[in-house]
Amino acid sequence: MKQSWFSHLKAAFLTNWIWVSISILSVFICAALQWGSANNYQVPGDEWTRDQFMFWRASPIEENRIALLDIDESSIEKMGAWPWPRERIADLIELSISEYQAKGVALDIFFAEPKDESGDLRLASLSQFGPIVLAQALDYTKNRPWPVQLGELHQPNFPAPPIAAQATGFLGNHSLLAKKGFAGNIGYLPDQDGVLRRLPTVSHFEGFYYPTLSLALFDCCASPTNKKTVVNKTLEMVDKQGFSRVNYSKQLNAYLVIPASRILNRELPAGYLRDKLIIIGSSSLSLSDRVTTPLYYSTNGFLVHAQALTNLLDMQEGKIIIQWPGALIALLYTILIAIVTMFTFPRYSALFNTSLLVFAALCWIAIASKLSLHDPDFSINAPLFSVFFLLSVSVPFGWSRSQRRSRRLLGTLEQYVAQSVVKELLRSDLKDPLKPRTLPITTLIADMEAYTTQVSQLSIAESAQLTRDFLECLTAPVLDHGGTLDKYTGDGLVAFWGAPLAIEGHADLAINAAIEMVRNVQEFSRRRQEQGLLPIRVRIGIESGIAIAGDFGSSLRSIYTAVGDSVNVASRLEDTARHYPHDIIIGEGAVKLATKHQFISLGERKLRGKEHATTIYTVSVN
Repeated sequence: MKQSWFSHLKAAFLTNWIWVSISILSVFICAALQWGSANNYQVPGDEWTRDQFMFWRASPIEENRIALLDIDESSIEKMGAWPWPRERIADLIELSISEYQAKGVALDIFFAEPKDESGDLRLASLSQFGPIVLAQALDYTKNRPWPVQLGELHQPNFPAPPIAAQATGFLGNHSLLAKKGFAGNIGYLPDQDGVLRRLPTVSHFEGFYYPTLSLALFDCCASPTNKKTVVNKTLEMVDKQGFSRVNYSKQLNAYLVIPASRILNRELPAGYLRDKLIIIGSSSLSLSDRVTTPLYYSTNGFLVHAQALTNLLDMQEGKIIIQWPGALIALLYTILIAIVTMFTFPRYSALFNTSLLVFAALCWIAIASKLSLHDPDFSINAPLFSVFFLLSVSVPFGWSRSQRRSRRLLGTLEQYVAQSVVKELLRSDLKDPLKPRTLPITTLIADMEAYTTQVSQLSIAESAQLTRDFLECLTAPVLDHGGTLDKYTGDGLVAFWGAPLAIEGHADLAINAAIEMVRNVQEFSRRRQEQGLLPIRVRIGIESGIAIAGDFGSSLRSIYTAVGDSVNVASRLEDTARHYPHDIIIGEGAVKLATKHQFISLGERKLRGKEHATTIYTVSVN
């Protein structure tokens, strides 16, 4: 039993080895793209697809832990052109903390050169003794002729992470501000398409480690609950270059954005910013602090730091996204598709398989939209490329194979089936149409009366020509009326209607063909008599009933034919015609099914091989 099962499996594999090879190759494509992307090879379209997921997932629900103070166009118009005096910046910070009771303030602005002394002193004092995070920008551009170095870097007391982004230069504050306190990095490196998707969590430059602005503000001013755990977890969630993907989970309108002029003019009630973390930045076009993100083509630069800060606060509240093995799940899904298609491609139509693969691609997109939350780095599009490969290779190959099979079927059927029946049979897309089936059919059997007498006076060539001409009179009506030519019987033929394709009114079609046969033979006989030859008469028997029609025979030779009692009765009726002056003898089964002819009863007659008498009929040729 086991050996038989194994042999069957082996035979199936050998038969479908092409499909197996295609399926295996599709899995290999997914694996190569998946683990190639892990080695910094960008799979085309991956980031765009992930951006779309992020765009549709971004929530408009209010972020009540963060507020953004915007030095916007209206504030510049009301308070004066930029750059503002440092006194005004100090006022903005002090009011936010003292009167409006913010928990902490971070600036998305740095001051490379000193301006008004009193203002700079106030800013320096605030940065050293208040919950303030100043900004400094690290540069990550490689192969510059000379490194960017402007101002001084604040050297924070931040621990060395497992992996840090390597900076090559910096834009810092002037020496008075580069003292104690907190400072955060606002430098970034957009992707090749210009979209800002990642931030350098911690950067390394000349022996020191510099946290990004959001991490510095969180470390400085967030509540102490789980703070160390969140920081450590964040440091682990970086790629090989020390960058971490920003989860843009909030739409811009989810953040409380306040024009800076409203703070400076004290237009808000006291305590309005109580317990909020504040980021001061600018949306003014004149300050050129605009970036492209997955959510917006052009938006405020400080929105990126706000999104990163939201991620940190979510983690502190226990909303930690569990990491899933995205690459492995993608590969397993591709293997599943490959296994399914390995069996469906050789068995079903190209349309079915195309629909199956489109459905599989849509299902994967739904899965990947969820999975992208739990794995920021796997290739989303790798399984889609595998599906596309299957579509571009297997579907055309399957279609071509189906066409070859159809052409073979066409060549076989056209030998004994009307062309219209063949076309309809191909359109019906029946699987194995030559397989024996039980069908209701109408059988017609025609023969030449006194054939031996006719050919006894003729030469072999003349006998052959007579046979050809007579069969021509019989064959054309069969094919013209959609019949299936079973076989020639020397001086006659056997035909049937209703197989291999079931058709309506097959009894009427057979009778129409018989009437046309009689007319053809009568005309042929008239021409012969004009030549002084003997007249010709055809005898036809017709009966309808259930029969088994299909491809019968052996491995050496087979034929498409029909067998059954109704076929035998048609043969007996044809033989009975010798006892009547009528050329067409029709059985009860055909008469009951025919609706377009008037019949003449010839009474009952006991047919050879039948126990009871059978009522027989004829139909007028005219």
